[in-house]
Amino acid sequence: MSRTNPPHGRVGRPPVTSRTQIITVARRLIDESGWAKLTIRGLAAELGIGATTLYHHVRDKEDLLLLLIHEYAQQIPHPEPSDEPRDRIIAAATSIHDALTEWPLSAEVLTGDRFISRLSTPALRLIEEILSGAVDHGCTPEQAVQVFRDIWYFTVGEVLIRDHSADGPEAEAEAEAEAEAGTEAEAEAEAGTEAEAEAEAGTEAETGAGAEKVPAVDGGAFVNDLDPEQLPLLTALNDRWTALAARDTYPATLGILVDGLLAQAAPPAARNRTR
Repeated sequence: MSRTNPPHGRVGRPPVTSRTQIITVARRLIDESGWAKLTIRGLAAELGIGATTLYHHVRDKEDLLLLLIHEYAQQIPHPEPSDEPRDRIIAAATSIHDALTEWPLSAEVLTGDRFISRLSTPALRLIEEILSGAVDHGCTPEQAVQVFRDIWYFTVGEVLIRDHSADGPEAEAEAEAEAEAGTEAEAEAEAGTEAEAEAEAGTEAETGAGAEKVPAVDGGAFVNDLDPEQLPLLTALNDRWTALAARDTYPATLGILVDGLLAQAAPPAARNRTR
């Protein structure tokens, strides 16, 4: 009987190096542990490849993040075309807002005026839609850039503030859980000696007689110990502030903002005179 020669080369699990799999695993790790805890070596280990192999696809974490953003931008739905310039601007801005809300990390990365150079064509088309809508309404190209910038700053700020506010209680709970899970040595280190406690508390001479301490906030109030004589409106709204601030006012505020920006546009006659 003839013997079958064993296959040559590497056997076992092949290295996973496709772009799709890298992106999928990276997104999963980010969702599970956060961007800060993701490392290239950790991602490579999860993929079953060496870090050197992964470096052939991404140079560093920033390069990986841009790859993730470009891939994510491919999935952003584009609004239906409209004949009304204002409607096109609002629809494009809403698509950007919804995409950033779905993945707030992208908003963190895209802050700054040079962010456009980091975007791929699908995302740039939304920016083009805002610019063209402003120009069709009567803005000069220079005014259109300002319209986009103001919308962008408002949108990113709204997304990041809401995301950070939503993560606040979770971050506090996680910190408390980590503290409870600490070792006895860590607990002793936190407690410190009596001398350390006295140093932390500080004397009146060190802190200053006129120094004010920020009071802790309980769960039902926005700020504790408000003086109703000096801050009457904040005092009256204190218990309802959190609920009021949690309302989704982005669509209405966006409309007001766009109307105000377009109202400052140069009229068509003025545009023709400048040509």
